[in-house]
Amino acid sequence: MKRYEGLFILNTAGKEEGVSDIVDKLKAEISSLGAKVETVQKMEKRTFSRQADDNKLKEGFYVNFIFEAGSETLRKLQSHFALNEDVFRALFTEATAPAAAK
Repeated sequence: MKRYEGLFILNTAGKEEGVSDIVDKLKAEISSLGAKVETVQKMEKRTFSRQADDNKLKEGFYVNFIFEAGSETLRKLQSHFALNEDVFRALFTEATAPAAAK
C-alpha cells in the first residue's frame, strides 16, 4: 500500500449541512472503499482565480486527506468522487513519507 494525498474542493453552495458533516461523510466513504485515513486537514474557503463557463461556482472549501491505499482502491476513489455532488474537484497524488521525529 502506498501513501496518498487527496485534495478536495467541496461544493458547499446551497447546502444545509455544514462543512464538518461533509468532511466526516467523505472520510467514511474513503474508509469504506478500502483506504486507511491517516490525517484530515481542513483548510479554508477560497475564491477561484478563474471560473469555468459551465459552472456558476465561484468558491470552494478545501480539504486535504492523507491516506494509505492500494492502486486499485485509488482508482475506485477517483471514479467514486467524480460522481459525488458534494465534491467539485478531487486531486490525488502520491504523498511523501512523514519526517522521522528526532
